[in-house]
Amino acid sequence: MSHDSEPQPLTAAPGRPLRGSLRPPGDKSISHRAMILGLLSIGETRVEGLLEGDDVLRTAAAARALGAGMERLGEGRWLVRGVGIGGLSDPSGTLDFGNAGTGSRLMMGVVGGQPVTATFDGDASLRKRPMRRILDPLVRMGTEVVAEAEGGRVPLTLRGPREAIPITYETPAASAQIKSAVLLAGLNAPGVTTVIEREATRDHTERMLRLFGAEVVVTPHGPGGHGRAVALTGQPTLRGTDVSVPADPSSAAFPLVAALIVPGSEVTIRGVMMNPLRTGLITTLLEMGAEIERLDEREEGGETVADLRVRASRLRGVSVPAERAPAMIDEYPILAVAAAFAEGETRMNGLHELRVKESDRLAAVADGLARNGIDHRIEGDDLIVAGAGAAPRGGGTVATHLDHRIAMAFLVLGLATREPVTVDDGAMIATSFPSFLPTMRALGAEISEEAAA
Repeated sequence: MSHDSEPQPLTAAPGRPLRGSLRPPGDKSISHRAMILGLLSIGETRVEGLLEGDDVLRTAAAARALGAGMERLGEGRWLVRGVGIGGLSDPSGTLDFGNAGTGSRLMMGVVGGQPVTATFDGDASLRKRPMRRILDPLVRMGTEVVAEAEGGRVPLTLRGPREAIPITYETPAASAQIKSAVLLAGLNAPGVTTVIEREATRDHTERMLRLFGAEVVVTPHGPGGHGRAVALTGQPTLRGTDVSVPADPSSAAFPLVAALIVPGSEVTIRGVMMNPLRTGLITTLLEMGAEIERLDEREEGGETVADLRVRASRLRGVSVPAERAPAMIDEYPILAVAAAFAEGETRMNGLHELRVKESDRLAAVADGLARNGIDHRIEGDDLIVAGAGAAPRGGGTVATHLDHRIAMAFLVLGLATREPVTVDDGAMIATSFPSFLPTMRALGAEISEEAAA
């Protein structure tokens, strides 16, 4: 499946209980970073369990264009031969990131801190996404924005300095992408680059920088210690290393919620990353009464992982605090689906970041709920879903807006509604979960590659 293909409608229908086990694809965040830090290292980086979705493959192609040697050794197994900090080459053509918001923004940090010039572009969805909040700190570090589309969007061209300027930067929003772009630019700065966050966001960049040999110091910051100050000592020698990519908790969220809402289901999801900055959805579902067991906790690739045994459960509405948003920012569409089956209101607070994802996810979720007869409302940046403790009507066709998580969330909805649910296009699911359809069908899900009659 590809973003550039013809729309591929998919329809999910209620059926038998879901049973079995699965391992979701490798974590997308870590897969991107493995390719990028492999590029910036000296020597070879061997990656196991890489997510081979379109987004990550676009990042791999960009790393190759900037000088890295890339070799696919087998399914999910890659060898990256790096060029080291300061060793990048000007790419011969445009770096096309397709729909990859993370890959494009992180690589802007790489290019923005290095003495190279590169043009960034993407698909229609990526061209709508704001890049100014990435560019602003990079300009302070010496990056020149040679050209840009209106509003600081792609296509845009960056020219990096001989050495980046080390800065202290407080992020205007809770965004791991902003933090990571600044830190990656700071790798080529002669001094300490510090990023201050008012709310801690996912810390994969910090963890992986240490794995490759960088010095990164993280300290609590602000009232209550909810924020963090992340200080990177620039111009380290990064060394190629082995990276084992754990299963993506954002992808695991879809079969997990499906097992909770389809009556009689029991599913085991293997090897899921349990980083506390990525488990906000699990915390919330447990508060709602979900039956989720964590089994065989262990360490893989510098992260804690576990198997999750999930059984169909009676859910109740809860209030989700705004400060939890960074730990589950990609999971709100599927949480809204779970909330539709809960008894009582679920209030999801502080979702402003959803408005600048692959689509305006807040509006897209609300529209999908409306088309399927689910009572809800938006108050400012809060989404309130009023569940009746029973299966909603369903029967709607949902506009995905080229957003893979909207597509998967509403297909999960259709597995337990009274009437089938159609999404207008499932092509972009390949960006994060290429095996979604066969995986769900193996559990017993009824998903057909056509619109409902």
